Amino acid sequence: MKAWAATRAATGGRAGLQRREPFWQRIHVDPWLLLLIFTIGAVAGFVLYSASSMNLAMLYRQGAAYVVGLAAMLVIAQFEPRFMQRWVPVFYVGGTLLLVAVLIVGTEAKGAQRWLSIPGLMRFQPSEVMKLVMPMSVAWYLGRRNLPPTFRHVCVSLMIIALPVLLILKQPDLGTSLLIGASGIFVLLLAGLRWRYIIGAGVMLVPAAVAMWFFVLHGYQKQRILTFLNPESDPLGAGWNIIQSKAAIGSGGVFGKGWLHGTQSHLDFLPEGHTDFIIAVLAEEFGLVGVCLLLSVYLLVIARGLFITLQAQDSFCKLLAGSVTLTFFVYVFVNIGMVSGLLPVVGVPLPLISYGGTSLVTLLSGFGILMSVHTHRKWMTQG
Repeated sequence: MKAWAATRAATGGRAGLQRREPFWQRIHVDPWLLLLIFTIGAVAGFVLYSASSMNLAMLYRQGAAYVVGLAAMLVIAQFEPRFMQRWVPVFYVGGTLLLVAVLIVGTEAKGAQRWLSIPGLMRFQPSEVMKLVMPMSVAWYLGRRNLPPTFRHVCVSLMIIALPVLLILKQPDLGTSLLIGASGIFVLLLAGLRWRYIIGAGVMLVPAAVAMWFFVLHGYQKQRILTFLNPESDPLGAGWNIIQSKAAIGSGGVFGKGWLHGTQSHLDFLPEGHTDFIIAVLAEEFGLVGVCLLLSVYLLVIARGLFITLQAQDSFCKLLAGSVTLTFFVYVFVNIGMVSGLLPVVGVPLPLISYGGTSLVTLLSGFGILMSVHTHRKWMTQG
């Protein structure tokens, strides 16, 4: 009888614990993160409707992208991080081959060759896929080794980062290449990169920046940097976007002009108001209060991501979750910085707000990775 009771305690106890798990845990979803995503999505609907001059077709397309992104998030959250870890090399090789295919048979638009088209079905940017694959790849490599990384491991990690970044620079797409490079560098920093390597990289940054200016950057990219330094030098040309964006932000005041009552966007003074400069539309119509509320929600998302990172069970999960969270922070920081004139314009959308299906699906897939890391941590301990 005692043996039966001991056996039941050993075999049935775990099942009993699983039965008592909350519903959110059983479907591998973090309710707090999901609530914050829905909150930002609701804000995005109102702002995009106004920024697109009440274009319902655009709103429906973005809504469809949200549904696809949420489905991708839920599917990815079901997979254990260890399962994803096994497939990382395949993801990296496949993503790199897609970037090569873009340079050979990619679709060109507005002077850039960044898309692959499937006739009759869809057009997508392979570089968006690398926003997730890059941190996974560096985390996969470093997570299997003792930390902090040695010089050899740092060099291999930089090679993993450099290949996709250079391919994306060739498209050309400076903003995306910087984001993807940053996501890989974040993994190195989170792995405990030694200070002498960081200081050495800082010393090499100046000659690297000079080399990029003369041999890598295209003419329009150089113009963006010059415009950032002095937008008033060409107020009707290259400086137009920044000047009108700052005018929209300033005219909103504290409480804004009211929804659908913005003048800079509705009178077509503000270009790309539904994509890169959508925060200027929000600032004009909802004022400083509206911007601060949105930034507060963004900060809660970042705080939740960092909390998930701290609770992760192994090096791969910690590095991956931390990098996804910090990359999301860079999205917000760079977009608001460039729209307000504090950073050069590099074409980075405002996460979960700006119009763009591929970017939206990629971001929500990243949240699926965070949810997987968080909800599978007990399984990993038991395994």
